Amino acid sequence: MAPLRTPAFGRLLTAYTVNAVGDYVGVVALAVLVYAETHDPLATTALFIATQFLPAFAAPALTARVDQIAIRRSLPLIYLGEALMFVGLATLATSFSLWPVLVLAFLDGTLMLTARALTRAGVNTALQPSGLLREGNGLMNIGFAVASIGGAALGGLIVDLASPAAALGADAVSFALVAILLAFSRQLPAAETEGGQTFARLREGLRFARQNVTARVLLLGESVALVLFTISVPIEVIYARETLGTNDAGFGLLLSTWGAGIVLGSLLFLGIKQRSTAGRILVSTLAIGVAYLGMSRVDELWIACAFSVLGGLGNGIQWVSVMTALQEVTPEALQARVVGLLESVASITTGVGFLLGGVITAVTSPPTAFAVAGSGGVLLVLVGVLVGFGRYMPAPAVEPASPDGMPLAPPGSPHADLDPAERAHT
Repeated sequence: MAPLRTPAFGRLLTAYTVNAVGDYVGVVALAVLVYAETHDPLATTALFIATQFLPAFAAPALTARVDQIAIRRSLPLIYLGEALMFVGLATLATSFSLWPVLVLAFLDGTLMLTARALTRAGVNTALQPSGLLREGNGLMNIGFAVASIGGAALGGLIVDLASPAAALGADAVSFALVAILLAFSRQLPAAETEGGQTFARLREGLRFARQNVTARVLLLGESVALVLFTISVPIEVIYARETLGTNDAGFGLLLSTWGAGIVLGSLLFLGIKQRSTAGRILVSTLAIGVAYLGMSRVDELWIACAFSVLGGLGNGIQWVSVMTALQEVTPEALQARVVGLLESVASITTGVGFLLGGVITAVTSPPTAFAVAGSGGVLLVLVGVLVGFGRYMPAPAVEPASPDGMPLAPPGSPHADLDPAERAHT
Protein backbone atom coordinates (compact mmCIF):
# COMPACT_ATOMS: atom_id res chain seq x y z
CA MET A 1 0.00 0.00 0.00
CA ALA A 2 3.09 2.26 0.05
CA PRO A 3 2.21 4.01 -3.25
CA LEU A 4 -0.95 5.41 -1.65
CA ARG A 5 1.26 7.58 0.55
CA THR A 6 2.11 9.53 -2.61
CA PRO A 7 -0.91 11.87 -2.97
CA ALA A 8 -0.70 12.05 -6.76
CA PHE A 9 -0.96 8.28 -7.09
CA GLY A 10 -4.16 8.02 -5.06
CA ARG A 11 -5.90 10.53 -7.31
CA LEU A 12 -4.61 8.88 -10.48
CA LEU A 13 -5.70 5.46 -9.22
CA THR A 14 -9.19 6.84 -8.53
CA ALA A 15 -9.38 8.38 -12.00
CA TYR A 16 -8.15 5.19 -13.71
CA THR A 17 -10.61 2.99 -11.85
CA VAL A 18 -13.56 5.31 -12.51
CA ASN A 19 -12.53 5.40 -16.18
CA ALA A 20 -12.62 1.59 -16.27
CA VAL A 21 -15.99 1.38 -14.49
CA GLY A 22 -17.42 4.01 -16.82
CA ASP A 23 -16.11 2.12 -19.82
CA TYR A 24 -17.94 -1.06 -18.79
CA VAL A 25 -21.14 0.75 -17.81
CA GLY A 26 -21.10 2.59 -21.13
CA VAL A 27 -20.47 -0.58 -23.16
CA VAL A 28 -23.43 -2.35 -21.54
CA ALA A 29 -25.79 0.62 -21.82
CA LEU A 30 -24.88 1.39 -25.42
CA ALA A 31 -25.06 -2.26 -26.50
CA VAL A 32 -28.53 -2.61 -24.99
CA LEU A 33 -29.65 0.72 -26.48
CA VAL A 34 -28.38 0.06 -30.02
CA TYR A 35 -29.75 -3.46 -30.22
CA ALA A 36 -33.12 -2.48 -28.70
CA GLU A 37 -33.52 0.36 -31.19
CA THR A 38 -32.24 -1.41 -34.32
CA HIS A 39 -32.56 -5.18 -33.70
CA ASP A 40 -29.62 -5.43 -36.08
CA PRO A 41 -26.46 -7.39 -35.15
CA LEU A 42 -24.53 -5.32 -37.71
CA ALA A 43 -25.42 -2.15 -35.81
CA THR A 44 -24.05 -3.69 -32.60
CA THR A 45 -20.90 -4.67 -34.48
CA ALA A 46 -20.58 -1.11 -35.75
CA LEU A 47 -20.85 0.10 -32.15
CA PHE A 48 -17.95 -2.16 -31.12
CA ILE A 49 -15.86 -0.86 -34.04
CA ALA A 50 -16.66 2.73 -33.07
CA THR A 51 -15.90 2.31 -29.36
CA GLN A 52 -12.98 -0.14 -29.35
CA PHE A 53 -11.34 -0.48 -32.75
CA LEU A 54 -11.24 2.91 -34.49
CA PRO A 55 -10.18 4.91 -31.38
CA ALA A 56 -6.99 2.84 -31.28
CA PHE A 57 -5.87 4.65 -34.46
CA ALA A 58 -6.85 8.15 -33.31
CA ALA A 59 -5.74 8.06 -29.65
CA PRO A 60 -1.94 7.94 -30.26
CA ALA A 61 -2.04 11.23 -32.16
CA LEU A 62 -4.17 12.90 -29.47
CA THR A 63 -1.82 11.56 -26.78
CA ALA A 64 1.19 12.99 -28.61
CA ARG A 65 -0.61 16.33 -28.76
CA VAL A 66 -1.48 16.60 -25.07
CA ASP A 67 1.31 14.74 -23.24
CA GLN A 68 3.40 17.93 -23.13
CA ILE A 69 0.66 19.65 -21.12
CA ALA A 70 0.65 19.31 -17.33
CA ILE A 71 -1.55 16.37 -16.29
CA ARG A 72 -3.48 18.50 -13.81
CA ARG A 73 -4.66 20.52 -16.83
CA SER A 74 -4.96 17.89 -19.55
CA LEU A 75 -6.61 15.02 -17.62
CA PRO A 76 -9.45 17.10 -16.13
CA LEU A 77 -10.23 18.46 -19.60
CA ILE A 78 -10.26 14.95 -21.08
CA TYR A 79 -12.58 13.67 -18.34
CA LEU A 80 -14.80 16.71 -18.81
CA GLY A 81 -14.86 15.86 -22.51
CA GLU A 82 -15.94 12.30 -21.67
CA ALA A 83 -18.69 13.69 -19.43
CA LEU A 84 -19.96 15.82 -22.31
CA MET A 85 -19.87 12.82 -24.68
CA PHE A 86 -22.05 10.84 -22.27
CA VAL A 87 -24.46 13.74 -21.84
CA GLY A 88 -24.87 13.66 -25.61
CA LEU A 89 -25.29 9.87 -25.63
CA ALA A 90 -27.88 10.05 -22.84
CA THR A 91 -29.79 12.62 -24.86
CA LEU A 92 -29.65 10.43 -27.97
CA ALA A 93 -30.94 7.50 -25.93
CA THR A 94 -34.29 9.28 -25.66
CA SER A 95 -34.32 10.38 -29.31
CA PHE A 96 -32.27 7.66 -30.97
CA SER A 97 -30.23 8.10 -34.14
CA LEU A 98 -27.53 5.53 -34.91
CA TRP A 99 -24.88 7.60 -36.66
CA PRO A 100 -24.63 10.35 -34.02
CA VAL A 101 -24.37 7.60 -31.36
CA LEU A 102 -21.50 5.98 -33.28
CA VAL A 103 -19.68 9.31 -33.67
CA LEU A 104 -19.96 10.20 -29.98
CA ALA A 105 -18.95 6.66 -29.00
CA PHE A 106 -15.85 6.96 -31.21
CA LEU A 107 -14.90 10.31 -29.66
CA ASP A 108 -15.37 8.95 -26.15
CA GLY A 109 -13.28 5.86 -26.96
CA THR A 110 -10.46 8.10 -28.19
CA LEU A 111 -10.59 10.20 -25.02
CA MET A 112 -10.72 7.05 -22.88
CA LEU A 113 -7.52 5.57 -24.37
CA THR A 114 -5.75 8.94 -24.12
CA ALA A 115 -6.75 9.29 -20.46
CA ARG A 116 -5.36 5.83 -19.70
CA ALA A 117 -2.04 6.64 -21.38
CA LEU A 118 -1.65 9.96 -19.56
CA THR A 119 -2.59 8.33 -16.25
CA ARG A 120 0.02 5.59 -16.70
CA ALA A 121 2.63 8.21 -17.55
CA GLY A 122 1.70 10.20 -14.44
CA VAL A 123 1.95 7.08 -12.27
CA ASN A 124 5.41 6.39 -13.68
CA THR A 125 6.53 9.95 -12.92
CA ALA A 126 5.16 9.77 -9.38
CA LEU A 127 6.41 6.31 -8.41
CA GLN A 128 9.41 5.30 -10.52
CA PRO A 129 11.98 7.46 -8.67
CA SER A 130 10.97 5.94 -5.32
CA GLY A 131 11.01 2.38 -6.70
CA LEU A 132 7.27 1.84 -6.21
CA LEU A 133 6.15 1.56 -9.84
CA ARG A 134 5.56 -2.20 -9.68
CA GLU A 135 3.47 -1.90 -6.52
CA GLY A 136 1.53 1.01 -7.98
CA ASN A 137 0.79 -0.91 -11.18
CA GLY A 138 -0.33 -3.87 -9.08
CA LEU A 139 -2.84 -1.67 -7.24
CA MET A 140 -4.06 -0.23 -10.54
CA ASN A 141 -4.50 -3.76 -11.85
CA ILE A 142 -6.65 -4.61 -8.83
CA GLY A 143 -8.71 -1.48 -9.45
CA PHE A 144 -9.20 -2.47 -13.08
CA ALA A 145 -10.13 -6.04 -12.11
CA VAL A 146 -12.73 -4.81 -9.64
CA ALA A 147 -14.04 -2.40 -12.27
CA SER A 148 -14.32 -5.19 -14.83
CA ILE A 149 -16.40 -7.26 -12.41
CA GLY A 150 -18.52 -4.46 -10.99
CA GLY A 151 -18.76 -2.11 -13.97
CA ALA A 152 -20.66 -4.45 -16.26
CA ALA A 153 -22.91 -5.56 -13.38
CA LEU A 154 -23.59 -1.94 -12.42
CA GLY A 155 -24.40 -1.01 -16.00
CA GLY A 156 -26.79 -3.93 -16.34
CA LEU A 157 -28.45 -3.10 -13.02
CA ILE A 158 -29.04 0.56 -13.88
CA VAL A 159 -30.36 -0.33 -17.34
CA ASP A 160 -32.66 -2.96 -15.83
CA LEU A 161 -33.98 -0.76 -13.03
CA ALA A 162 -34.17 2.47 -15.03
CA SER A 163 -33.02 2.82 -18.66
CA PRO A 164 -29.93 3.07 -20.88
CA ALA A 165 -30.28 6.85 -20.71
CA ALA A 166 -30.00 6.71 -16.90
CA ALA A 167 -26.84 4.58 -17.08
CA LEU A 168 -25.27 6.93 -19.61
CA GLY A 169 -26.25 9.93 -17.49
CA ALA A 170 -24.69 8.34 -14.41
CA ASP A 171 -21.50 7.86 -16.43
CA ALA A 172 -21.49 11.55 -17.31
CA VAL A 173 -21.79 12.52 -13.64
CA SER A 174 -18.95 10.19 -12.60
CA PHE A 175 -16.56 11.59 -15.21
CA ALA A 176 -17.46 15.16 -14.25
CA LEU A 177 -16.69 14.42 -10.58
CA VAL A 178 -13.30 12.93 -11.49
CA ALA A 179 -12.53 15.99 -13.62
CA ILE A 180 -13.20 18.20 -10.58
CA LEU A 181 -11.08 15.95 -8.32
CA LEU A 182 -8.08 16.14 -10.67
CA ALA A 183 -8.48 19.85 -11.42
CA PHE A 184 -7.91 20.63 -7.72
CA SER A 185 -5.00 18.19 -7.29
CA ARG A 186 -1.84 20.29 -7.18
CA GLN A 187 0.31 17.22 -6.45
CA LEU A 188 -0.09 15.80 -9.97
CA PRO A 189 3.19 15.63 -11.93
CA ALA A 190 4.24 18.43 -14.26
CA ALA A 191 4.67 17.84 -17.99
CA GLU A 192 7.77 17.50 -20.15
CA THR A 193 7.52 20.75 -22.12
CA GLU A 194 9.75 19.84 -25.07
CA GLY A 195 7.42 21.22 -27.75
CA GLY A 196 7.26 20.03 -31.33
CA GLN A 197 4.48 19.29 -33.76
CA THR A 198 1.98 16.56 -32.95
CA PHE A 199 2.92 14.15 -35.71
CA ALA A 200 6.63 14.67 -35.14
CA ARG A 201 6.11 13.73 -31.49
CA LEU A 202 4.00 10.75 -32.54
CA ARG A 203 6.77 9.57 -34.88
CA GLU A 204 9.27 9.95 -32.05
CA GLY A 205 7.26 7.57 -29.87
CA LEU A 206 6.83 5.09 -32.73
CA ARG A 207 10.56 5.30 -33.50
CA PHE A 208 11.43 4.39 -29.92
CA ALA A 209 8.99 1.47 -29.97
CA ARG A 210 10.57 0.23 -33.19
CA GLN A 211 14.24 0.75 -32.30
CA ASN A 212 14.30 -0.26 -28.62
CA VAL A 213 14.56 -4.05 -28.64
CA THR A 214 12.74 -4.55 -25.33
CA ALA A 215 9.83 -2.29 -26.30
CA ARG A 216 9.60 -3.96 -29.71
CA VAL A 217 9.57 -7.49 -28.28
CA LEU A 218 7.00 -6.58 -25.62
CA LEU A 219 4.64 -4.88 -28.08
CA LEU A 220 4.88 -7.64 -30.70
CA GLY A 221 4.59 -10.46 -28.17
CA GLU A 222 1.65 -8.88 -26.39
CA SER A 223 -0.09 -8.26 -29.72
CA VAL A 224 0.02 -11.98 -30.52
CA ALA A 225 -0.98 -12.92 -26.96
CA LEU A 226 -4.00 -10.59 -26.92
CA VAL A 227 -5.28 -11.89 -30.26
CA LEU A 228 -5.14 -15.43 -28.87
CA PHE A 229 -6.57 -14.65 -25.46
CA THR A 230 -9.55 -12.65 -26.72
CA ILE A 231 -10.71 -15.38 -29.10
CA SER A 232 -12.97 -16.80 -26.40
CA VAL A 233 -14.60 -13.55 -25.25
CA PRO A 234 -17.43 -13.22 -27.80
CA ILE A 235 -18.30 -16.94 -27.71
CA GLU A 236 -18.25 -17.59 -23.95
CA VAL A 237 -22.03 -17.40 -23.72
CA ILE A 238 -22.32 -20.01 -26.49
CA TYR A 239 -19.72 -22.17 -24.73
CA ALA A 240 -21.63 -21.93 -21.45
CA ARG A 241 -24.98 -22.84 -22.99
CA GLU A 242 -24.03 -25.42 -25.62
CA THR A 243 -20.88 -27.06 -24.21
CA LEU A 244 -21.49 -26.79 -20.46
CA GLY A 245 -25.28 -26.93 -20.72
CA THR A 246 -25.72 -24.26 -18.06
CA ASN A 247 -28.14 -21.34 -17.67
CA ASP A 248 -27.64 -17.59 -17.29
CA ALA A 249 -26.59 -17.99 -13.66
CA GLY A 250 -23.94 -20.50 -14.69
CA PHE A 251 -22.68 -18.18 -17.40
CA GLY A 252 -22.44 -15.37 -14.84
CA LEU A 253 -20.54 -17.68 -12.48
CA LEU A 254 -18.08 -18.56 -15.24
CA LEU A 255 -17.36 -14.89 -15.92
CA SER A 256 -17.10 -14.11 -12.21
CA THR A 257 -14.52 -16.83 -11.59
CA TRP A 258 -12.27 -15.35 -14.25
CA GLY A 259 -12.62 -11.92 -12.62
CA ALA A 260 -11.88 -13.43 -9.20
CA GLY A 261 -8.75 -14.99 -10.69
CA ILE A 262 -7.65 -11.58 -11.97
CA VAL A 263 -7.93 -10.15 -8.45
CA LEU A 264 -5.94 -13.09 -7.03
CA GLY A 265 -3.33 -12.70 -9.77
CA SER A 266 -3.02 -8.99 -9.05
CA LEU A 267 -2.42 -9.72 -5.37
CA LEU A 268 0.09 -12.44 -6.27
CA PHE A 269 1.90 -9.98 -8.55
CA LEU A 270 2.33 -7.66 -5.57
CA GLY A 271 3.67 -10.53 -3.46
CA ILE A 272 6.26 -11.80 -5.97
CA LYS A 273 9.53 -10.05 -5.20
CA GLN A 274 12.38 -12.10 -6.64
CA ARG A 275 11.06 -13.48 -9.93
CA SER A 276 12.40 -12.02 -13.17
CA THR A 277 10.17 -9.99 -15.44
CA ALA A 278 10.59 -12.55 -18.22
CA GLY A 279 9.69 -15.37 -15.84
CA ARG A 280 6.51 -13.63 -14.69
CA ILE A 281 5.40 -12.94 -18.26
CA LEU A 282 6.12 -16.45 -19.55
CA VAL A 283 4.61 -18.32 -16.60
CA SER A 284 1.45 -16.18 -16.52
CA THR A 285 1.02 -16.52 -20.30
CA LEU A 286 1.41 -20.29 -19.92
CA ALA A 287 -1.24 -20.31 -17.17
CA ILE A 288 -3.75 -18.62 -19.49
CA GLY A 289 -2.94 -21.04 -22.30
CA VAL A 290 -3.31 -24.08 -20.05
CA ALA A 291 -6.61 -22.71 -18.71
CA TYR A 292 -8.05 -22.36 -22.21
CA LEU A 293 -6.85 -25.85 -23.16
CA GLY A 294 -8.49 -27.24 -20.02
CA MET A 295 -11.76 -25.44 -20.75
CA SER A 296 -11.75 -26.88 -24.27
CA ARG A 297 -11.73 -30.43 -22.85
CA VAL A 298 -14.43 -30.27 -20.14
CA ASP A 299 -18.21 -30.23 -20.17
CA GLU A 300 -18.95 -29.63 -16.48
CA LEU A 301 -19.39 -26.13 -15.09
CA TRP A 302 -17.39 -26.52 -11.87
CA ILE A 303 -14.31 -27.84 -13.70
CA ALA A 304 -14.56 -25.07 -16.28
CA CYS A 305 -14.79 -22.54 -13.42
CA ALA A 306 -11.64 -23.99 -11.85
CA PHE A 307 -9.74 -23.53 -15.10
CA SER A 308 -11.30 -20.07 -15.39
CA VAL A 309 -9.79 -19.07 -12.05
CA LEU A 310 -6.37 -20.26 -13.29
CA GLY A 311 -6.76 -18.23 -16.48
CA GLY A 312 -7.84 -15.13 -14.60
CA LEU A 313 -4.89 -15.53 -12.22
CA GLY A 314 -2.51 -15.59 -15.18
CA ASN A 315 -4.36 -12.62 -16.69
CA GLY A 316 -3.91 -10.68 -13.45
CA ILE A 317 -0.13 -11.08 -13.66
CA GLN A 318 0.55 -11.06 -17.40
CA TRP A 319 -0.79 -7.67 -18.50
CA VAL A 320 0.59 -5.71 -15.56
CA SER A 321 4.01 -7.40 -15.96
CA VAL A 322 4.18 -6.37 -19.61
CA MET A 323 3.00 -2.84 -18.80
CA THR A 324 5.55 -2.42 -16.00
CA ALA A 325 8.42 -3.76 -18.12
CA LEU A 326 7.53 -1.35 -20.93
CA GLN A 327 7.37 1.60 -18.54
CA GLU A 328 10.72 0.70 -16.98
CA VAL A 329 12.59 0.88 -20.30
CA THR A 330 10.79 3.94 -21.70
CA PRO A 331 12.26 7.43 -21.16
CA GLU A 332 10.16 9.74 -19.02
CA ALA A 333 9.36 12.13 -21.88
CA LEU A 334 7.96 9.28 -24.04
CA GLN A 335 5.92 7.49 -21.38
CA ALA A 336 2.44 8.57 -22.46
CA ARG A 337 3.13 8.02 -26.16
CA VAL A 338 4.66 4.54 -25.78
CA VAL A 339 2.25 3.29 -23.10
CA GLY A 340 -0.60 4.74 -25.14
CA LEU A 341 0.67 2.71 -28.08
CA LEU A 342 0.34 -0.46 -25.97
CA GLU A 343 -3.23 0.51 -25.00
CA SER A 344 -4.07 1.10 -28.67
CA VAL A 345 -2.47 -2.19 -29.70
CA ALA A 346 -4.64 -3.90 -27.08
CA SER A 347 -7.80 -2.39 -28.58
CA ILE A 348 -6.86 -3.37 -32.13
CA THR A 349 -5.82 -6.93 -31.31
CA THR A 350 -8.92 -7.41 -29.17
CA GLY A 351 -11.01 -6.66 -32.26
CA VAL A 352 -9.01 -9.17 -34.28
CA GLY A 353 -9.40 -11.80 -31.54
CA PHE A 354 -13.16 -11.22 -31.33
CA LEU A 355 -13.51 -11.66 -35.08
CA LEU A 356 -11.32 -14.77 -35.12
CA GLY A 357 -13.27 -16.33 -32.25
CA GLY A 358 -16.56 -15.76 -34.01
CA VAL A 359 -15.31 -17.26 -37.26
CA ILE A 360 -13.81 -20.36 -35.60
CA THR A 361 -16.99 -20.97 -33.60
CA ALA A 362 -19.20 -20.52 -36.66
CA VAL A 363 -17.12 -23.03 -38.65
CA THR A 364 -16.45 -25.53 -35.84
CA SER A 365 -17.47 -25.25 -32.16
CA PRO A 366 -16.73 -23.27 -28.96
CA PRO A 367 -14.33 -25.93 -27.57
CA THR A 368 -12.30 -25.67 -30.77
CA ALA A 369 -12.00 -21.90 -30.34
CA PHE A 370 -10.79 -22.42 -26.76
CA ALA A 371 -8.33 -25.06 -27.96
CA VAL A 372 -6.91 -22.72 -30.62
CA ALA A 373 -6.48 -19.96 -28.02
CA GLY A 374 -4.84 -22.30 -25.51
CA SER A 375 -2.56 -24.02 -28.01
CA GLY A 376 -1.47 -20.67 -29.37
CA GLY A 377 -0.65 -19.41 -25.88
CA VAL A 378 1.44 -22.47 -25.03
CA LEU A 379 3.22 -22.24 -28.40
CA LEU A 380 3.95 -18.54 -27.80
CA VAL A 381 5.61 -19.43 -24.47
CA LEU A 382 7.69 -22.16 -26.13
CA VAL A 383 8.85 -19.69 -28.78
CA GLY A 384 9.75 -17.24 -26.02
CA VAL A 385 11.84 -19.85 -24.24
CA LEU A 386 13.59 -20.96 -27.46
CA VAL A 387 14.53 -17.42 -28.54
CA GLY A 388 15.70 -16.49 -25.05
CA PHE A 389 12.96 -14.02 -24.14
CA GLY A 390 14.76 -13.16 -20.90
CA ARG A 391 17.72 -11.58 -22.66
CA TYR A 392 15.41 -8.96 -24.12
CA MET A 393 14.35 -7.87 -20.64
CA PRO A 394 17.20 -5.63 -19.42
CA ALA A 395 17.39 -3.82 -16.11
CA PRO A 396 15.03 -0.85 -15.70
CA ALA A 397 16.07 2.39 -17.34
CA VAL A 398 18.06 4.76 -15.12
CA GLU A 399 15.92 7.59 -13.82
CA PRO A 400 17.08 11.22 -13.81
CA ALA A 401 19.25 12.04 -10.83
CA SER A 402 20.25 15.15 -8.96
CA PRO A 403 23.84 16.44 -9.33
CA ASP A 404 24.95 14.35 -6.32
CA GLY A 405 23.67 11.17 -7.99
CA MET A 406 20.61 10.69 -5.81
CA PRO A 407 17.29 9.89 -7.57
CA LEU A 408 14.94 12.84 -7.72
CA ALA A 409 11.83 12.52 -5.56
CA PRO A 410 8.54 12.73 -7.47
CA PRO A 411 6.52 15.93 -7.21
CA GLY A 412 4.07 15.71 -4.35
CA SER A 413 5.80 12.72 -2.73
CA PRO A 414 6.42 12.68 1.03
CA HIS A 415 10.18 13.03 0.35
CA ALA A 416 10.06 15.78 -2.27
CA ASP A 417 11.22 18.47 0.16
CA LEU A 418 14.06 16.47 1.72
CA ASP A 419 17.66 17.11 0.78
CA PRO A 420 19.48 14.21 -0.97
CA ALA A 421 21.11 12.89 2.21
CA GLU A 422 17.83 12.78 4.11
CA ARG A 423 16.10 11.19 1.13
CA ALA A 424 18.78 8.49 0.94
CA HIS A 425 18.32 7.76 4.64
CA THR A 426 14.55 7.63 4.24
